[in-house]
Amino acid sequence: MGNIITAKFGGSSLADAQQFDKVKAIVEANKERRYIIPSAPGKRHTNDYKITDLLYICTSHVVNSIPFDDVYRIISERYLGIVEDLSKKHSQMNNLNIQGYLDEIKLKISNGASADYTASRGEYLNGLILSKLLDFEFIDAAELICFDRYGSFDPQSTHEKVSKRLVNCQRAVIPGFYGADSEGEIKTFSRGGSDITGSIIASEVKSSLYENWTDVSGFLMADPRIVENPNPIENITYRELRELSYMGATVLHEESVFPVRDADIPINIKNTNCPEDPGTYIVNDTSPIKRSGSITGIAGRKNFTVIAIEKTLLNVEIGFNRKLLSILEMNGVSFENMPSGIDSVSLVIEDIQIKNKLDGIIDEIKRQCKPDSIDIYPNMALIATVGRGMSKTKGIAGRIFTSLGKKNVNIKMINQGSSEINIIVGVETKEFETAIKAIYDEFV
Repeated sequence: MGNIITAKFGGSSLADAQQFDKVKAIVEANKERRYIIPSAPGKRHTNDYKITDLLYICTSHVVNSIPFDDVYRIISERYLGIVEDLSKKHSQMNNLNIQGYLDEIKLKISNGASADYTASRGEYLNGLILSKLLDFEFIDAAELICFDRYGSFDPQSTHEKVSKRLVNCQRAVIPGFYGADSEGEIKTFSRGGSDITGSIIASEVKSSLYENWTDVSGFLMADPRIVENPNPIENITYRELRELSYMGATVLHEESVFPVRDADIPINIKNTNCPEDPGTYIVNDTSPIKRSGSITGIAGRKNFTVIAIEKTLLNVEIGFNRKLLSILEMNGVSFENMPSGIDSVSLVIEDIQIKNKLDGIIDEIKRQCKPDSIDIYPNMALIATVGRGMSKTKGIAGRIFTSLGKKNVNIKMINQGSSEINIIVGVETKEFETAIKAIYDEFV
C-alpha cells in the first residue's frame, strides 16, 4: 500500500473557494495524502466570522427563543458562495446540492438539535464540499469517532469502527471535531478538536506522517509580536512541544499529540499559503538531539500572583506542603509552580484562579501553617526557556540570568524541572517583553 499521509486542514486553509483550490493542489501534489480532515471555515479577514462561532450563536438563540434566521443566513451565504465559486472552475461541484444540506440542518436546529450537533455542522459541510472537489469518498466522522455515555472519547470502539470502515477505502475526507456516542448522538471535542480527529485517524491507519496545515509555517522560537522575525523551529519533540504549548505557544490542539505520539508518527506543521516551506516536524522524544547546548524555544504567560511563604525549619516540618495544597484544594484553586528553599516555599497561581479568594487563602495559611511571613507578589509573568539541548549543558542557566541582568530585569522566581529541559523564571508583568527579547538575543 505504500506510505500513508493523513492531512488535516484548519479553518484558515478552508475559509473560501480560493483556499479550497490551494488545498486541492496540495493534496494532489502527493498521492500519499489519502485521508483528509477538514475544519469548518475560519475567518477570511479580521472582521469576518468563524462559522463555528455562528453555529454556537444559533444554538443560543434557539435556547433563548430568539429567531436565528439572520445568523443562519450568513452561514448559508458563506457555503453557497464557496460552492458557487468552485463550480466556475470544477464541473463536479455542480452535482453538490449544498442548499439541501443547509435546509436540513436549519430544520434540525429549529427543532432543538443539541449544541454539539449544531457546532459540528461546520466541519460536516466543509467535508462534503472538499470530498466532491477532490473526488474522494466522504465518510461522516459519526461513523468512526466514538464517545462513551459520559461524553469521553472511546478509543477501543473507534479502533473497531475505523478498522472495518477504512479497510477497503483508499482515499477519504473525514470531517474533524466530532463523532457520536453509542446512541448515535453527535458529540464534539473541545474547540480546535479537528487536530485530535486528524491525529486519531493518522494513528489508526498507521500513517507514516501526520500533516497539520494552517496559516503559519510551523513553530517559531518566540512570539513574533514580541521578537522581530524569530527563527523557525525545524524539529521539536513532543515533550518540548508540551512545555511550550503549556506556556502559551499554541499552534495545534495540545491533546492531538497523544495518539500519534503513542504510535511514533511524526507531525509536520505546514502553511497552506506557503506549501514549499518545510514547516516544523514534531518528533519522538528519543530522536537525536540536534541542538546540543542550545534552546528550542521561549514562551511565556502573564497574569500570575505569587504567594511567598517563609518559616524557620520548614524543611523538617512534616506535612507543611500538604497543608498548603489542601487549602488550595478547599478553595478550588490549582497552582502552576511551587518552587521551594530550605525555609521557604512559593505558590504561583494564575490570577483568574485566585480572584476574590486570595484573602481567605492567606487567612487559612496563617491559621493552619503558622508561617513566619507571607509576601504577595501580584502582576507576575512566567517565562519558560525550553530545549532538550539544555540538558546537562553547563552554563545555560547562567546565560539566561546574565541576559536578564544586562537588561535590568529583576528575577522574582526560578524553577527548573528535574528533566532539565525547561527553566522557568518569574518576572514582573511590565518586564515580560523585555525579558523574552533578552533571552532570545542571548541564544540566537
